[in-house]
Amino acid sequence: MDSYEHRAFDESARNLQLAIGVAHKGKVDQVEPVTSDRKAEAERIRQKYPDRIPVICEKVEKSEIASIDKKKYLVPVDLTVGQFVYVIRKRIQLSPEHAIFIFVNEVIPPAAALMTSIYEEHRDKDGFLYIQYSGESSFGSSE
Repeated sequence: MDSYEHRAFDESARNLQLAIGVAHKGKVDQVEPVTSDRKAEAERIRQKYPDRIPVICEKVEKSEIASIDKKKYLVPVDLTVGQFVYVIRKRIQLSPEHAIFIFVNEVIPPAAALMTSIYEEHRDKDGFLYIQYSGESSFGSSE
């Protein structure tokens, strides 16, 4: 796998597809070798870019909001959740009159929280922070 190159916070790292994984209730079900590969990848990222957090961002499966073109991001540790939401809005070209909600473990994190604190509290065992977004305020709602 290619190494990550340093990029501005609103540009994603390479668009690496999930080898195996299906979004289900805020988690990604993975086969063990993928988890091991992902863990090694997260460790390499954190060593090479200690001021960045590895994040995987995906749309809630049943949401009617636009899909994001890139799933993996290297997010600066001092970025707030609100600033990250802005990045997502920009990537999916969501107009200001439409709402967007992000979920970490099926909970909406505070907009003022630093991504580093969300990462420390909610990172997956593979070292990535999994974030899902939706146009609805309740997880999995289609109404």
